[in-house]
Amino acid sequence: MKPLSARTICLYVNGQLIKGSDKFRINDVVYHLQKMGPNKLLFLKQKWQIDWEKIAQSVPCVVVTDTVFAELERIEDCTIIKVNNIEHAFWGFVNFYRNQFSIPVVSVTGTNGKTTTKDMIKHILGFDHNVTGTKKSANSRTHHLTYLLSIEKHTDVAVFESAVGAPGDVLLASRYFKPTIGIITNIGVYHLDGCKTPEAYLLAKAEMVQAVGSKGTLIVNADDKNTKKIGLKKFKGDIHTFGVTNRADFRATDITYGDNGMQFELNVKKKKMFSFNAKKKYSVFVPGYGHHQVLNALAAIAAVHEMGVDINVAAKRLRSFKNLPAHLEISIGKWGFTILDDTWSSTPSSLTAAFQTLNGISRGKKRIALVGDIKRLGDFSKEFHRQTGEMIAENGVDVLITVGSKAAEIAKQAKRKGLKGKVYTFPTIHGVEELLKKILDKNSILLVKSSSTNDEIMKLKSKLKLRAEKNK
Repeated sequence: MKPLSARTICLYVNGQLIKGSDKFRINDVVYHLQKMGPNKLLFLKQKWQIDWEKIAQSVPCVVVTDTVFAELERIEDCTIIKVNNIEHAFWGFVNFYRNQFSIPVVSVTGTNGKTTTKDMIKHILGFDHNVTGTKKSANSRTHHLTYLLSIEKHTDVAVFESAVGAPGDVLLASRYFKPTIGIITNIGVYHLDGCKTPEAYLLAKAEMVQAVGSKGTLIVNADDKNTKKIGLKKFKGDIHTFGVTNRADFRATDITYGDNGMQFELNVKKKKMFSFNAKKKYSVFVPGYGHHQVLNALAAIAAVHEMGVDINVAAKRLRSFKNLPAHLEISIGKWGFTILDDTWSSTPSSLTAAFQTLNGISRGKKRIALVGDIKRLGDFSKEFHRQTGEMIAENGVDVLITVGSKAAEIAKQAKRKGLKGKVYTFPTIHGVEELLKKILDKNSILLVKSSSTNDEIMKLKSKLKLRAEKNK
């Protein structure tokens, strides 16, 4: 973060220095005691069971508090700033810090694709810009302050994820980041343990409209049926659309599966606010398989072009993009079979993308899918597991293997809906490896689909991948 003096802090939190020097400078700000350390500022929101020893071990430091504790005053080398209301002071500081920087700030939300889209934007801009942003998919609300403080004097662009665990999360993130560009990659179903209903989850994602505001830019998926429900007619900012099936400002056509990625033609619709050159079609290759990867690339290109990057330049840079592990990652197993690893996360919509990709790259190989429980669907768990079974029946697979009591509903529904392939259900991982040994060969491709929190499937995948590494 940009270093700040205690005097500056006092000014923007409307506080009074009651102990220490106003010239003392801090280089980090926290509100959790466990993150406290020397030369940091702590907003002391906690009112009871305060670890005074932790603060004493963190000197020299600054503490902002609305309650002057005798224990705090006794700590040497601890600068104390008294405020009337700790919450108001905290948000006063957040607003002050964010408002120091007039730079493009991108906020990406969506059920699937937000991490990849965010990383694509960072990759394209990183060639000639100083870019900060969300690391991997560490996007929970507890990271917001740290990411805000990663914006420094020489930062050109910031790109953050805004995840939804419950209603209000996107708006909370926007209080920190104040995005100038908002992206909604898609809206499926997930986090129904926090949002309770699919409708509430949709509205939580739609908070991006309010987060960006009338002076910002929205980039949305023209193909996504749920995104169309959020109502953008009253939005006064700029809207750019991307898609494959429907009309869009950034539309992909002639999509083919290439060597380690997707090849497509990008068709750009001219708009007055854009300074497009005469060429309206662009040849683009994006590493990583699947039509969903094309959509991620379209959203990223739309965002960077909004920031002034030429489309040809963006396409050239995109060719060297590297996906995070376990995002439909390809490797070769011990018996010569192909592993398609998609175990980063698991949602109904990501399962659809995974099975479509499996079909797209199988090229006559025997298609085998290992699927675990889909988590965080709340009271709608059975319904969406059954819908996933229907999707698998529609897409087809030669062998379907499910692990877990919830995933068993996937298998049952797939059979009900006429899946022609063989179906095996296992309550636990026990017996799955033995089955795979019997049915996998060099003419097989195995999709492993689960969330990274499914320890049983992750361990089996590691064994298969370990064998794959030994045989490279």
